[in-house]
Amino acid sequence: MENIRIIIIDDETPAREIIKHYLKEVDYVEVIAECADGFSGLKSISSMKPDLVFLDIQMPRLNGIELLEVLTEKPKIIFTTAYDQYAIKAFELNAVDYLMKPFPKRRFLDAVKKAIDKIRSGDGKNEPASQLLSKKPDPASPVNRIVVRKGNAINLIPVEQIRYVEAQDDYVMIYHSAGKALKQQTMKFYEENLPKNNFVRIHRSYIVKIEEINKIEPYTKDNYVAVLHSGDKLPVSRAGYKHLKEELNF
Repeated sequence: MENIRIIIIDDETPAREIIKHYLKEVDYVEVIAECADGFSGLKSISSMKPDLVFLDIQMPRLNGIELLEVLTEKPKIIFTTAYDQYAIKAFELNAVDYLMKPFPKRRFLDAVKKAIDKIRSGDGKNEPASQLLSKKPDPASPVNRIVVRKGNAINLIPVEQIRYVEAQDDYVMIYHSAGKALKQQTMKFYEENLPKNNFVRIHRSYIVKIEEINKIEPYTKDNYVAVLHSGDKLPVSRAGYKHLKEELNF
């Protein structure tokens, strides 16, 4: 039987050591790499193609959620973290399990068995978050950057550089000060996670940074357009116009 090939990604050495210690009780597994940050973890996953990854979330350079979002081929993932507010997002990204530090050995071994069973059976399905979480975690704070992949390059776009976001089917186009970038994500995500005092949804297809708006012009009897300082013109729905009036006090 072939070994299950494992990569451990965690910026804390003791955390990596405890995983390796617990794995000594599991047959047919092999730790092929350890990484202390998200960028080196992404590189190792892409080049070594492991079967299973233990992935911390709060790490320097690139966090675990951002890493998983830009992976083109995803191995089985077990998140290991001290922060529970990311649990729903983790399962949306099809994590096999989500271990809260410090986790007991039995809980760890149960998660590993679940992952190995899925790998051996070729089962790509994971249990929904509702079955794995006892309660919905508190919402995370607004995002401060967006991670996008362009070819082999990973770009970090600070939120303050975003001008507006446009819906494009199952993707969004992010227009920012250095250009634009396509990302497979929903408008709902950006509406809920961009800082609400800086961004407003003006249309079902557009979220705009408030300070980018130069003026609002009538377009038809019941519709308007937002003219940006760049000269771009974005449609404003009736609901979007109401939001703008509330934000801009006009």
